[in-house]
Amino acid sequence: MPSSLRSPLAPALSDGALIRRLLAFGWGYRGQCICLLSLRIILVLLELGIISLIGLAIDFIWFRADGARVPHWPFGLTPPGHWSPMETLGLIAGLILLQAVLCGVINYFYNTGVARLIHRDIVASLRSLVYEKLQRLSFRFFDANASGTIINRVTSDVQATRMFVDGVIIQGAILVLTPLIDVLYLLSIHVRLTVACLMTAPIIWLASFLFSRWVQPAYARSRELADRMVLILSESIQGIHTIKGFAREGDELAKFRNANDAATRQQRDIFWRVSLFHPSITLLTDINMAVLLGYGGMLVLRGELHLGTGLIVFVGLMQAVSGQIAGIAGITNTIQQSLTGARRVFEILDAPIEIQSPPNAKHLPKIRGAVRFDHVWFEFKETETVLQDVDFEAQPGQCVAILGATGAGKSALMSLIPRFYDPRRGRVMLDGADVRDLNLDGLRRNIGLVFQESFLFSNTVAANIVFGHPGASREQIERAARMAAAHEFITHLPQGYNTMLGEGGVNLSGGQRQRLALARALLLEPAVLLLDDPTAAVDAQTEHEIFEAMDIAIAGRTTFVVAHRLSTLRRADMILVLDEGRIVQRGTHEELMNIKGPYRKVAMLQLADAESTSILSEGQKDKTTS
Repeated sequence: MPSSLRSPLAPALSDGALIRRLLAFGWGYRGQCICLLSLRIILVLLELGIISLIGLAIDFIWFRADGARVPHWPFGLTPPGHWSPMETLGLIAGLILLQAVLCGVINYFYNTGVARLIHRDIVASLRSLVYEKLQRLSFRFFDANASGTIINRVTSDVQATRMFVDGVIIQGAILVLTPLIDVLYLLSIHVRLTVACLMTAPIIWLASFLFSRWVQPAYARSRELADRMVLILSESIQGIHTIKGFAREGDELAKFRNANDAATRQQRDIFWRVSLFHPSITLLTDINMAVLLGYGGMLVLRGELHLGTGLIVFVGLMQAVSGQIAGIAGITNTIQQSLTGARRVFEILDAPIEIQSPPNAKHLPKIRGAVRFDHVWFEFKETETVLQDVDFEAQPGQCVAILGATGAGKSALMSLIPRFYDPRRGRVMLDGADVRDLNLDGLRRNIGLVFQESFLFSNTVAANIVFGHPGASREQIERAARMAAAHEFITHLPQGYNTMLGEGGVNLSGGQRQRLALARALLLEPAVLLLDDPTAAVDAQTEHEIFEAMDIAIAGRTTFVVAHRLSTLRRADMILVLDEGRIVQRGTHEELMNIKGPYRKVAMLQLADAESTSILSEGQKDKTTS
């Protein structure tokens, strides 16, 4: 497949490759993870000490009450013989309280450390990586992926990815280390009882593996349905005027409800599977407790096991171990959530960057503005050719108008000059150099752009004008606004150039938004100016004012303008007429008017319309006078 038609997303990774990738990502935070695991191990040891001391206290009380077996003191340390029972119990209680306080302090540092690692380091850095990659991807990527899907990948999918570090790497290591320490301690107390109580562990591991395979497709489908719901929400907000204008609120509400219900049903299906799995694991762990009480109680009655430091400690630790083994269900569930989200995140991070500067990019010292299309072929999709063998040359300072029906390839031709896309065949040349050989930032900073529907940011008027040239002075801003015939209406805004604009410039008219976009482009003082039908949203009088003001701005710059009105076409030094991606006519207005063809036909229709309008105006004037 040609390089210009590469897939906008990277191929999905297999589970194994994805887990290796996530582990490599987590390895970047190994210092913080090791520190957190160390704190967790200390907590386990302290909790183990508390349970052991409670068992010791029970054995001591039983011994003092009816002369049962002598307690087994840890490390062979026994209290002095002259101590009273209350003094001994006071010491044990004090040690338990001290360890409980230490557990609380360490728990605080552990929880704050996890929060700092997850939210400040992992989530923030991963979002930044995804956003940075989105800024470098070509228009083709955004053509192929809906905005709702992209937003979901940057928000919820990033959150799902961080769950792997928190809920799998850290918690998984804890679920390995903690039971290991507890089981080793239990083995030191009684080997046969420990083995008997852990007979269901292999069944739990097998059930977790099978559950993982069972639930993964459900999570993938859930993400797709969530994307669909966000897309409907995004489109309804952006198209609220159209929806209300056609009284389609009820239909859109039904569409959203259907998408919301589908996502909810899928979540319910996942909850059902998880709810079925958790009780199954709990049942297996409860079997362990039944074995412990039956077999362990018999050992106590036989005198082979202490009640406190034996059976009671076993009960406490087996409850902990059972909870940790049951936690495998949560880990399994988390793995599937994080893998589904991570796969979608890495599809963006690994997406090929189609348009970028070459390794040894050229920097043109001063761009004159000579533009050449050398037999260019281009298509957005492999089977849909948009431009066919386009070949022409624009000299520095010339104004080139492009005329054609909808879908003729006008905007596609313009988009190849700043390298929003690359041609499949042929070359686009700037001052004799292939634009693919130039530094991309340097190329685009020398090209001013005004789109058919220009976007304005939720910021001040001045901030929108200086978007491409942040260091511009107030004098330069006002000069650009005057050239775009925008200065007068700006001064009548509540705070002038400091007026805050709503989302997309909603508090301005279409003509005002377009003139701000013109000012933004002219502020760069570019060598090449691209105007994609800039006066489509303005009336004839405003169009006249804009082009009157821009005559000075256009002078000396190579200008490409997509236009349909004769008032614009007459200003061009060269007119290109496109039909189904081919140049079918070229020349000045006068030259093309003397040739039968599509240009003359369009021009004659406009002249006829203008004449009819003039006659109607005169008739209305005469009627008013009489």
